[in-house]
Amino acid sequence: MASMLNRQSALMTGGIERTPNRAMLRAIGMKDSDFSKPIVGVASAGSEVTPCNMHLDGLAIHAKKGVYDAGGFPIKYNTFVVTDGEAMGHEGMKCSLISREVIADEIELVTRGHQFDAILAVGGCDKTIPGSVMPMARLNIPSIFVYGGTILPGKVDGKDVDIVSAFQAVGEFAAGKISEKERHAVECAACPGPGACGGMYTANTMSSAIEALGMSLPGGASLPAVDKKKEQEAYGAGKALINLIKKNIRPRDIMTRKAFENSIRVVMALGGSTNAVLHLLALAREAGVNLSIDDFNKFYDTTPTLGNLKPAGKYVILDLDKVGGTKMAMKMLLDAGLLHGDCLTVTGKTVAENLKDVKIKLDGQDVVYPLDKPLRNKGPIVVLRGNLAPDGCVLKTCGLSVVHHKGPAKVFEDEESALKAILDKKVIKGDVIVIRYEGPKGGPGMREMLAPTSALAGMGLHKDVALITDGRFSGGSHGMVVGHVAPEAQDGGPIAAVKEGDIIEIDSEKKTLTLHVADAEIKSRLAKWKPKEIKYKTGALFKYAKLVSSASKGAVTS
Repeated sequence: MASMLNRQSALMTGGIERTPNRAMLRAIGMKDSDFSKPIVGVASAGSEVTPCNMHLDGLAIHAKKGVYDAGGFPIKYNTFVVTDGEAMGHEGMKCSLISREVIADEIELVTRGHQFDAILAVGGCDKTIPGSVMPMARLNIPSIFVYGGTILPGKVDGKDVDIVSAFQAVGEFAAGKISEKERHAVECAACPGPGACGGMYTANTMSSAIEALGMSLPGGASLPAVDKKKEQEAYGAGKALINLIKKNIRPRDIMTRKAFENSIRVVMALGGSTNAVLHLLALAREAGVNLSIDDFNKFYDTTPTLGNLKPAGKYVILDLDKVGGTKMAMKMLLDAGLLHGDCLTVTGKTVAENLKDVKIKLDGQDVVYPLDKPLRNKGPIVVLRGNLAPDGCVLKTCGLSVVHHKGPAKVFEDEESALKAILDKKVIKGDVIVIRYEGPKGGPGMREMLAPTSALAGMGLHKDVALITDGRFSGGSHGMVVGHVAPEAQDGGPIAAVKEGDIIEIDSEKKTLTLHVADAEIKSRLAKWKPKEIKYKTGALFKYAKLVSSASKGAVTS
C-alpha cells in the first residue's frame, strides 16, 4: 500500500508483481527501506559543452544529499544544453530554442516513465531554465528549480569584460576601433570560469523570473556559480522539495496568474531580456494560466527600470548580488505595492514571508536605483502592433529613453547576409535592417541576432540603425531592436512583403510598428508570395517546423 509520500513511485516499486522493477533499482543502490520513500528525479543539465553548465553535476550531488537527508530517494539523470554563445551566428543557433522543448519533453518522459514522485532540476544556460520548469507545470507534481549561477566577469586592463564584450569586439575590430591584440585579449578574458553569461542577459533574466514566480529558493537567482552558497542552496532545495511533497504543494499551486505578474514585474524592473516574453508565455501555457503577449505592456507602463545592469547598464549580476540581489529588488517592489505578497512559493511560505527580513540598502551604490529616482520611468520591454506585426512583436528599449525611428528598409533573407553587410559597412545611419525567415518555422528555430546587434554596437551604430526580425534577440542585445514579429515571414506575415527602400516606422510611445505602404499594395505583394522551402526534410528541425506555434504564443510545440 502506497504511503502518502510515494504514492506515484509505488506504482513502480510496490507489490509482488514489481519484483523485476525492484531488482533493477537495487542495482543503483536502493534497499528495502528505500522503497517506501518518495523518489525524486534530479534532472541535471550538467555538460562540458559550456561554462554555463560545466559545474551543474556538482550542484546536483548536493541537491541529492538534501533530498536523501530529508527522507527521499534521489535518482539523478542528465538533460542537455545547446549553448547560445557557441551556437550564435551559424546554423547551430537554429537548435537553441528547439532545445527548450526537447528538455521539457525529456524531463516529462523520464518522470512519467519511472513514476517519480517529484522533480528537482538544475539548469544554467538560457533554455535549460524554462525547459526545466515547463514539465514541472505540465506534470504538476512537487518540483523545485536550482539555478547554476552567474559567471564572474573577466578583466582586460582593469575593466570588466564578458561574452557580449567578445561579440562587440568583432564590430569594434571591423570599425578599426581596436587592434587585433586588443580583440584577442577580450576573447581570452571574457569567460574566466563556470557560470552563465554575466549581465542581465537571458539566463540571469530567467533565473530572476523563476525566483519571482516562486519556483526556486529566495536569493539563488543572483548568486555567482563559484560561491559556496550555491552548494548550500542546492542542498536546501533538496530538503525543501521533500517538504513540498509532505505538504502536497504542487507547481500549479505556485504558478498562478498573480505569480506570473510578479515574474513579469521583476523582469521589467531589472532590465531583463526579451526572451522572457517567449519563455513566460510558454510556462503560462503549461501551467494553464491565461497570459497573452499584450499583458506585458501593462507592466512596461507601470514598472520603473531599477537595475543598472548590462547590456545597457554598467554592472553585471555579481554586482547586483553584492548589493542585495534579486531579493532586494523584489522587496523594494513589494514595499511599493508592485508585487503580490500573498503568492505561495517553494519554501511553503508566501513571497511576503520570504522577504520579511530583507534589508534595502541603496546608499553608496548605483547598481539598483531607488523607485522614486529610477534609471528609467518605464520597463525595458514593450509589445508593438501595427500593419507590419498584426499579431505583435517585442521591442527592447533598454538603454534608450524613447524609441522612435523612421527609415528605409534594407532587407535580408537570413542573419548571415545581414551581418556581412554590417561588417562591410553597407548599412548606414537611418537604415532599418529587416532580417526575415528566421522565425520559429522559417528558420526553423528562431535564431538570436546577437552577432549583428553586437556588430552594430561595436561600430557605434546601435542608436542610429534599427533592426527588425521575425527571429529573436539575445539578452545581450541592445539598441533599437524589434524581434518576434508575428506572423512570421514563413507564415505569410506582412514582413514577407517588405521591399528594399520601403519606409518603416517604430514608435515605442504609440506602441506601433508601421510599414508605410498602402494596405492594397501589401495585399497585392502577399498574393504573389510563396513560403520558402525548408531545407530540412527529416529530424528535429523538420519536426519543429511542422509543430511550432507563433512567437506571439510562446513558440511552443504542444
